Amino acid sequence: MNEFSILCRVLGTLFYRQPQDPLLVPLYTMIQEGKLAQNWPLEQDELLERLQKSCDMQQVSADYNALFVGEECRVAPYRSAWEEGATEADVRAFLTERGMPLAETPADHFGTLLLAASWIEDQSGDDESEAIETLFEEFLLPWCGTFLGKVEAHATSPFWRTLAPLTRDAIAAMWDDLQEENEE
Repeated sequence: MNEFSILCRVLGTLFYRQPQDPLLVPLYTMIQEGKLAQNWPLEQDELLERLQKSCDMQQVSADYNALFVGEECRVAPYRSAWEEGATEADVRAFLTERGMPLAETPADHFGTLLLAASWIEDQSGDDESEAIETLFEEFLLPWCGTFLGKVEAHATSPFWRTLAPLTRDAIAAMWDDLQEENEE
């Protein structure tokens, strides 16, 4: 798994799965122990340190639920809620075309899109770079800045207020890398 895939998988998982999910215990433990920072491929030490210091699981879980869960959530995690004319079906068709197995949950969830980028990268097909670029350009970049800004503004816990800019910077770095690869 390369750095791009790791970034997308970690960030996608944090946004997609509820913090109390038992599958996330190892990831949150890494964050709390500062081990994520040791393996993080980007220069984001200050944000990772803040994330580590703010990893109170009760706060993280309560804020996650208030931010992203239910009809009364503070920040809808779905592309279709942010981009006019955007549909979940477009994302589902794009990912299905690439062979990604999808659950019955909406495919346009912010976390799902990052996890999809990791999945596409790990498949390493001939058109993988083009597919990732399309995923970013059409399905993630048009709304992720607004979404992450709202997360930062509406979060009550320092964890989510820190994860939003960390994610924004990581997405920008990954997009820059994709652009550089295209130029080569």
